[in-house]
Amino acid sequence: MLNENGTSSDISNPEHKASRTRAAQAMRAAILTGPGQIEVRQVARPEPGPGQVRLRLEGCGVCASNLTPWAGPEWMQYPTEPGALGHEAWGFVDALGEGVQDLAIGDRVAALSYKSYAEYDLADAEAVVRLPKVLAGQPFPGEPLGCAMNIFHRSEIEAGQTVAIIGIGFLGAILTKLATDAGARVIAISRRPFSLDLARRMGAAETIPMEDHHAIIEQVKDLTGGTFCDRVIEAVGKQWPLDLAAELTRERGKLIVAGYHQDGPRQVNMWLWNWRGIDVINAHERDPKIYMQGLREAVDAIASCRLDPSSLYTHTYPLERLDEALNATRDRPDGFLKALVTY
Repeated sequence: MLNENGTSSDISNPEHKASRTRAAQAMRAAILTGPGQIEVRQVARPEPGPGQVRLRLEGCGVCASNLTPWAGPEWMQYPTEPGALGHEAWGFVDALGEGVQDLAIGDRVAALSYKSYAEYDLADAEAVVRLPKVLAGQPFPGEPLGCAMNIFHRSEIEAGQTVAIIGIGFLGAILTKLATDAGARVIAISRRPFSLDLARRMGAAETIPMEDHHAIIEQVKDLTGGTFCDRVIEAVGKQWPLDLAAELTRERGKLIVAGYHQDGPRQVNMWLWNWRGIDVINAHERDPKIYMQGLREAVDAIASCRLDPSSLYTHTYPLERLDEALNATRDRPDGFLKALVTY
């Protein structure tokens, strides 16, 4: 059979079948082609190897760690691999690699995978957590949710403590809720009025605009009777908040570094750290088993309604507008907390 332009439309034609097969095995994936430049291309779907699963993704969160590669540092190489930088994925198990037994095709999951700015990605089976039915239809960027749970554990927050949290974004808001529920008195410090309002909704007892370094120190000193804070969590990733965090930590208190400091070296006031005898904790995990423990705890907390992050997902974009999602994560317009890219 010929179509109107004189070519065959016979579905039994081998070339037609091959074309349909290639289309069925393709996916859309974002590729960084240069600083601040993205293209969405059709590429081949990845195939799972032994111990892996393939995920048909519903979406992926946008992480602040993406911003340095997005800006184009000297060490960055372009173009990136398809889907690269995306690591906050959730979706459905689509295919199983050899030896995978505890997951089934169709399971809805969150995963630690690393090329998730695409419609499909691969993950090791042990890096996948099944999502219960009560979470059906809800976005679940597992990596940052698990990260928040792990930072909370590393902070060793207890009832009766005073906890300062510097930087109320997605992470700071969740930590405010977790610390308040643990019985701590939270002092939230942040730049944007929107963030301070959010901190109050999450249970913060006190909020302070992040404007004047010395005024913040004096205010916290007054609020704590001159002793400062048992725990201070720095969740910004910049030099000034790190300096401020040390000033607000009491003698023998703990300073928890939760901010992502990857844009250059930092200086610290070692005189102050030494004089007060503070413990400094870098709360970024690298052990996959601990990552997964935090992710599982996040699933349990949200499924049981002890934590509801739904209001923190403030901006959603299709894959073709990933550049806008990255720019919003960088520029943080009013009302912004967390961007999700959905497919």
